Amino acid sequence: MTMPQKKWLIRGGIVIAVIVVGFVLWTILKPSELPDGIVSGNGRIEAIEIDVSAKTPGRIRDIVADEGDFVKAGQVVAHMDIDVLSAQRSEAQAHLAQAINSIQIAQSQVLQRQSERAAALAGVRQREAELNAARKRLGRSETLAREGATAVQERDDYQAQVEGAAAAVEAARAQLAAVDAAIGTARSQVIGAQSNVDATKATIERINADIRDSDLRAPAAGRVQYRVAQPGEVVAGGGRILNLVNLGDVYMTFFLPETVAGRVALGTDVRLVLDAMPGVVIPAKVSFVADVAQFTPKTVETASERQKLMFRIKARIDPALLQKHITQVKTGLPGMAYVRIDQNATWPDKLAVRTDP
Repeated sequence: MTMPQKKWLIRGGIVIAVIVVGFVLWTILKPSELPDGIVSGNGRIEAIEIDVSAKTPGRIRDIVADEGDFVKAGQVVAHMDIDVLSAQRSEAQAHLAQAINSIQIAQSQVLQRQSERAAALAGVRQREAELNAARKRLGRSETLAREGATAVQERDDYQAQVEGAAAAVEAARAQLAAVDAAIGTARSQVIGAQSNVDATKATIERINADIRDSDLRAPAAGRVQYRVAQPGEVVAGGGRILNLVNLGDVYMTFFLPETVAGRVALGTDVRLVLDAMPGVVIPAKVSFVADVAQFTPKTVETASERQKLMFRIKARIDPALLQKHITQVKTGLPGMAYVRIDQNATWPDKLAVRTDP
């Protein structure tokens, strides 16, 4: 390379350096395009993610929602195999029929024991009547025996009859007590059989609930982001099947320095402008302001280092607006968030709300 060529190369490098330095200085020193009371930060559109999971272990029968599909709240997105649950329900229904039959048998035993009690009570009354008659005969015999009108042996026979009648009364009363105990046992069997019926019905209801839960439904409206499992796979209880993006809860997360973050309150107006749609201005509200700085400076702080403190902020988009443009909502898009920290500040024309692309 000749000497003149080297000189021109050096001069060209100097010119380029001057242009770069001038551009940087102009960028730093140029007046802000935002009015006082409005600050900005860059961020990305995010949304709440929801997992659709199996409640109980089982095999996936089919998945009826594909990746990218929009689903409504409560819409069935997958089915679990219910062959085992159906068999368990049939078994429980057979046990229910058996338990109901046991109630009928126990109730008939109660009626039978009640009939036996009536007979035992009649026997007690009969034996008591016989005892009373024997006592009267004994009384008359004792009077006659004292007067010598009858033999002492006859009085002794009547005495034996009284004692025998008294024993017969006690036996009849014992039989009545045994029948009462049998009635109590039979009634307990009725209660036990009824408890078995109630328990079996509860089992059937639980199985029916598991069968209903085998139809996996979207807990909220959103878009299917990806499949975690495939039809035919066996998953554990709580195993994920699909992942949804809840398009009813969309927000932008961005950062502001501590010099202005302290002036941002919940509900503060925000305007969002996405890189993919620069002509659209989306209204939002501040829904979260971090209590702790995201970037921590060194132990020894200087004034410039304290400016590095940044706080995370969320601006939530109105769900009604999201529903109106549900097919256009996408997450992960970068953009700018403009925050009005002074309620008296006026939004510039370029940040007037425009929701139609």
